[in-house]
Amino acid sequence: CGAAPRRAWQFHTAMSPPHPVIPVIMNTAAGACRELGENELTRLFLGAGLKVNVMSVAKGTALVAFVQRVAREREKGSAPALVVAAGGDGTLGAVASVLAGTDIALGVLPMGTLNHFAKDLNIPLDWQAAAAAIAAGQSIKVDVGEVNGRVFLNNSSLGLYPGIVLDRDQQQRTLGRGKWPALIWASLTMLRRFPFLGVRLTLDGLEQVRRTPFVFIGNNEYVMEGFSIGGRMRLDAGCLSLYVTHRSGRLRLFVLALRALLGTLRQAKDFDALTAQHILVETRHRKLRVTMDGEVFTMETPLEYRVRTGALRVIVPAPQSQSDPQATPEGDPRAYPRSIRAYYWQSPDALCSATGVRVECADRRHSARRHEG
Repeated sequence: CGAAPRRAWQFHTAMSPPHPVIPVIMNTAAGACRELGENELTRLFLGAGLKVNVMSVAKGTALVAFVQRVAREREKGSAPALVVAAGGDGTLGAVASVLAGTDIALGVLPMGTLNHFAKDLNIPLDWQAAAAAIAAGQSIKVDVGEVNGRVFLNNSSLGLYPGIVLDRDQQQRTLGRGKWPALIWASLTMLRRFPFLGVRLTLDGLEQVRRTPFVFIGNNEYVMEGFSIGGRMRLDAGCLSLYVTHRSGRLRLFVLALRALLGTLRQAKDFDALTAQHILVETRHRKLRVTMDGEVFTMETPLEYRVRTGALRVIVPAPQSQSDPQATPEGDPRAYPRSIRAYYWQSPDALCSATGVRVECADRRHSARRHEG
C-alpha cells in the first residue's frame, strides 16, 4: 500500500446514456450551502449544462433515505448513474455509504470546512469548476473503508478525537462559537483530561497491545510528515493505514507533532505507522465512541475494519491533454495534487510512489509492520 507506483486512473463515462435530471443532495447544515441556497445551486449547474433536482436535508437519516430512493430507482432504470453531494466530508461519507458497491457515481461539490476527500482527488474547490468537472462525466474507482458495516471515505479514530468533536459541537450549539474557536477550546479541554485507551490491535493476523491516547485508521495511507500532513497520495491502493502512539504524555505528543513537521516522525520509537487490509480493534469497553469522516458514532466492540477495494465510483476532473499548450508537463510538481507537490522537493521516492514518475526511488513496501524510516 502506498509505496508501489501509482496506477494510472482508469477513466469511465459516468452518465451513459445521459439523463435529463441529475439528483443533487445539499446538506443545509453546511455554512456554504446555507449561503448558496437551492436556486443558486440549480443555476450553478445549469451554467455547466446540467439540469438538476436539488434536495435539501439537515439530518443524516433524511440524506441517506434520499440516496437509497435514488438507488432503488436506478435498479429499475428510472434514475441516472450519478448522484451529486453538496457539502463537507461527513455529507460525502453518508452518500458514499449507499453508493459503494453500485454503478452510481458520486459527484462532489465541496462545501465543507476542510474538504479532505475533494483535495485528495484534486477536485476543484471552486464551485463552478467542480460543477464543470461533474458535467464532463469522467469517473474513477476508489477504495472505501468500513468499520462494523459502516462506510467511511477518509478516516476513523478512537480516543481523544471523538471527545474533541463532541465538545466542539456542544460549544457551537450552546455558546455560539465558530467551528475553529470551538475546536481549539475543545482540544485544550481534552488535553487537560488526556484519557488513555487500552487496545489490542490485530492487523492481518499480527497482534499488538497498546495503551494510547488515540488510534487513527485511514482509508489508504496518509502523509504523516511535512507541511502536507493529512493528505493522501492515492485512494486506490487497497489498504487501510493505522497510526498509533503508545504511552505518550502531553509533552511527548507535542514532540511527535514537531517531528512530523520536520519529517522524522517515522523514526520515533513510540509511534507506529502500519498498513493492512483488515484491522481488528479490541478493548475492555463494551462500546466506544468512534469518529468517521468527522462524525461521531457510538459502536459496539470489537471494531472490525476492512477496505473495500474500488467500491466507489467518483467523478473527477478529466486528465489534461498532453497536446494542450497549457497542460503542465509530466514530472513537474504542479501537475499533481497539493498533498503530493510538497513531497517533490523532500523525497524523490515519495513522488515516485505517488505519481509513477520515473525517478530513482527505493521500493518501501510495507504491510502490517512498523515503518523503519
